[in-house]
Amino acid sequence: MSASAPVRLRGRTREAERLPEPPRRQPVRALGACALLLIGSLLLPLSLATAWARSELTDTDRYVATVAPLAANQAVQDAIVHDVTNGVMTHIRLDGLLKAIPRAERAALLKRFTRGLREFVDKQVRQVVTGRAFPEVWTGVHRAAHQALDGSLTASGDAPVILDLTPVLDRVRHQLAGNGLGIDIAHRIPHMGAEVVLLRSPDVPRARLAYRVVRTAAPLLPSAAAVCLLAGLLLARRRRRALVCAGVGCAATAALLAAALALLRARALDGLPAVVPRPAASAYADTLTGSLRDGVWLSIGAALATAAVAAIGPPTVRAVRRLSPH
Repeated sequence: MSASAPVRLRGRTREAERLPEPPRRQPVRALGACALLLIGSLLLPLSLATAWARSELTDTDRYVATVAPLAANQAVQDAIVHDVTNGVMTHIRLDGLLKAIPRAERAALLKRFTRGLREFVDKQVRQVVTGRAFPEVWTGVHRAAHQALDGSLTASGDAPVILDLTPVLDRVRHQLAGNGLGIDIAHRIPHMGAEVVLLRSPDVPRARLAYRVVRTAAPLLPSAAAVCLLAGLLLARRRRRALVCAGVGCAATAALLAAALALLRARALDGLPAVVPRPAASAYADTLTGSLRDGVWLSIGAALATAAVAAIGPPTVRAVRRLSPH
């Protein structure tokens, strides 16, 4: 008994030595997988935003194609008609035409005459804005503005970026040339261009910095996001659960981007001057960011669908196999 006990004890000791030790690297592996999945989920909305900004800032043809439908937008047309009509009316003086009218009657007559003339000018301007040739003028104006913006952001200097509406004003001047009222309205409109400041000189350096960041980050972020998500899935021990977490995480971060876009839109519209019509500004903002919002919602739908398939797919397949006849 005493001789065999040490043998059994050594045998048990050797068997214990042969048993595999519990892996110590599992917590590190799980933590690394979670970190990679989290980074990939956070990079997804940044990838969408920078890719959109790069395409709209650097590709003139894409920008022009994006804003082209606004030429037929009712709110935008109304805003242009209102602004151009106001600009024309500020250069028309009717006081000299009423010298033969008694002074006591001039004010009332001038008011009626001005109202009628404004209605006429408004009608002529609207014919220009709703005419067949206006979309070409509209795209030409925005193409020139985008090229000026791109040149200002890629070059040095702090020159402001403007939207030159001279082609629109020239069309209006031609429309008013033969009005038949006996008043040379077209001659009274100055030949200087009508301009809208898009980017002020103090804002140019900051916009140039953001422009350079976007150009650098846009090609890298999508690849980085994909690599992080794929590496996190490969590193995870429970890949189905990791895929569910990745899908939910990507959907959540994309939803945060959608909420941020809505908040920025509201603040941007609230910060506009009172003279800028809100319906026209809303139409422009929605059109310009339409592709980004579509990409965000598409990402949310794809991420949730992936998470749902990963969550219910394997158990459902096993249940169907058990129920199916052999």
